Amino acid sequence: MKFYGYNKCGTCRKAQKYLVDKNIAFEDIDITLNPPPKMVLKRAMQAVGMKKLFNTSGVQYKELQIKDQIKTMTEATALNLLASNGRLIKRPIAVASDRVTVGFNEDEYKKVWPAKR
Repeated sequence: MKFYGYNKCGTCRKAQKYLVDKNIAFEDIDITLNPPPKMVLKRAMQAVGMKKLFNTSGVQYKELQIKDQIKTMTEATALNLLASNGRLIKRPIAVASDRVTVGFNEDEYKKVWPAKR
């Protein structure tokens, strides 16, 4: 599993703790330095929708006034923007083979990422 997160993000730390506690191995990738590739972002977008893939509480989201643009933004534009700026992406993104999660919800993690024995 690839885990795109940010070590100063409390939500990311909760998700990592869940994975560690459940013995799920993951590659920790700093989303701000290495945003997920467009292929991963597209899968995440299909899972949660374009708007929910943006970190709407982030400084850069507000500075770039994306809220005003998102209504008319194309998927291609959104993917280009997200792939070029990891601070715009809702985190964490966990991805492995045919599964992907965006953000951290413990109930969703229990379904998508069950504990390893």
